[in-house]
Amino acid sequence: MKIAVLGSGAMGGLFSAYLSKTNEVTVIDVNPALVEKVNAQGMQVREPDGTVATYHPHAVLSTQGMPPVDLIVLFVKSMYSEGALAANKGIIGPNTYLMTLQNGSGHEDILGKFVDAAHIIIGTTQHNANISELGISNHGGSGMTHLGCVTGAVARLQPVADAFTASGLEADVSDGVQKMIWNKMFTNVSASALTGALQVPLGYIAENESAWALCTTLVREAVAVAKGLGLDFDAEEKIAEVRRVCENSPAGLTSIYADLKCGRRSEVDTISGSVVRAGKKCGVPAPSHEFLVGLIHAMEGKAQV
Repeated sequence: MKIAVLGSGAMGGLFSAYLSKTNEVTVIDVNPALVEKVNAQGMQVREPDGTVATYHPHAVLSTQGMPPVDLIVLFVKSMYSEGALAANKGIIGPNTYLMTLQNGSGHEDILGKFVDAAHIIIGTTQHNANISELGISNHGGSGMTHLGCVTGAVARLQPVADAFTASGLEADVSDGVQKMIWNKMFTNVSASALTGALQVPLGYIAENESAWALCTTLVREAVAVAKGLGLDFDAEEKIAEVRRVCENSPAGLTSIYADLKCGRRSEVDTISGSVVRAGKKCGVPAPSHEFLVGLIHAMEGKAQV
């Protein structure tokens, strides 16, 4: 397949590297130093056992003059999705699929501005990675990548899943991807969001009585909203899962924590904000999430003071 990967951060680097094993992959990034390094030295992945492998996707700053590709995978931060797609719309043809594996939900609303619903792929992955240095992704853990669609029969996405699997990124197609996406969100919209607002590690959320009370309220609200969408989860089970995440990674610092600490914009609108929007759609109030979104945006504004 001809695949373009938008964004070459930790996850974009990991997926573009693996996919380049068996596909024609172009990495699109706005960092000239990264593009130069990838083209000269390759993209590197450091595996959990310490081994480092080098891969050779092509990297570009601009797709001007490039023909349409078969698949575009978004790994930019969600608030940059629309701008990134608009800047590279020349590689979106009538048969191009747009795929999001980004955190949060509701990304299909942005993708739908560039392709019809039949060419949108939503998904979630159990892979995780972080950046050690420019052009090097530390592969923290592996697992399945689940792909689904917003309309039509999911079976038509099997060739895409097969291409991922052949590259070492085991993937399947499922009618239940929306529920998987929400299942992955519960920790992000509760404990992770609170680590940003409170500027504390994950362990503090479970240890501090007041922080944990806020966390459980957020989980219960999110479960209620999910139920309003027809996605059934057990609130007590989700609360227990979130607590295990906090207790198992007591010193864990989330991306939203880092963004707010460094004065960067966060992805709160497609994480906690997606609970708010979904609640409005299905008529289930989510006042705690709405407050938290506003608080985090207020914290982002501190960088301008």
